[in-house]
Parts: sequence; C-alpha cells; structure tokens
Amino acid sequence: METFFFVFVATFAVGTALAMVLSKNTVNSALFLILHMLSVSGFYLSLNAQFLAVIQILVYAGAIMVLFLFVIMVLNMDEDEQIITKVDFKQIFAVLVTVVVLAQLLFIVGNYIGAFPDFSHQELMAIGTVEAIGDEMFTTFLLPFEATAILLTAAVVGAMLLAQKNVNVEDEIE
Repeated sequence: METFFFVFVATFAVGTALAMVLSKNTVNSALFLILHMLSVSGFYLSLNAQFLAVIQILVYAGAIMVLFLFVIMVLNMDEDEQIITKVDFKQIFAVLVTVVVLAQLLFIVGNYIGAFPDFSHQELMAIGTVEAIGDEMFTTFLLPFEATAILLTAAVVGAMLLAQKNVNVEDEIE
C-alpha cells in the first residue's frame, strides 16, 4: 500500500510539474504549482511527517500560492507571456535532463564524501514531529527563519509597488 501511494504521489508530482512548466498561461502554471505543492505534502505523509504535510498545505499551497496568484493577476503579464512562448520543448527537456543528471551527481558525490548524516529509524521518526521542528527552527535555524520572513515581506512590498507603478502610468496615459 505504501509503495502504491508513493508511486501515485510521485506520478502526480511529475505530471503537475511538467504541466506547470509546459503551460503557456501564467495563471494555469501557478495553479499547477499549487497541485504540485499538494503532491509534495503527500511525500511528507508517506514519511510520517504529518505536521510538515499540514504546514505544506497551509503555508505553501494556501497562503504563498494565493499571494503569487494575486500578484500574477495584478501585474501586467504581456511581456512575460512573450518570453514563455520563445522557449521550445527541446530547451525544457534539456533543462530537465540537466537537473536530473546534476542531482544524481551531487547525490553520488555526497554519498562518497559522507555528507549525508546517518539517522536511526527512531531519529527519522522524530524528525517530522512538531517538537523537533520547533526546537530546530527556533534555536539552530532562527536567523535563516527571520531572514526568510524579511525577504518575503520585502518581495510582497516590492511586487505591490511595481503593480501600483503600472497603474499610475496607465492612469497618466489616459
């Protein structure tokens, strides 16, 4: 049953990722990205990390992607649409193959030099718990957590300023 669930989630994840990349409409791509985020939460469920799965759905598939959709719909996407139509299938396939080969090389090199830590089964089961995540996030990774919050806030404010600038220019033209 676990293998069937993993294969289903993996197939869904690959399908939504390909649909996101190959879709010519930006809004459709964002919607496929939301489906991909949901499939990633399925991977967390298969790893017994229920908290991460729920956070993945609430934060990434919910809040951040809704914000992305809002920004995409507010901004004028005509210039970006032209960039997407210039990319053909061969280039996308070449990028995907490059990413897969690079990931495999990094994994082989990481295993060879021992960069990946060895965890026991009990340690693996404790990694996805709320206590373990909270402990690591607010002690070891507090600075990156705060830096990410500041960067996301700056990105939202910047996107809103860009959108407001386009509205003001359109008002002056009329």
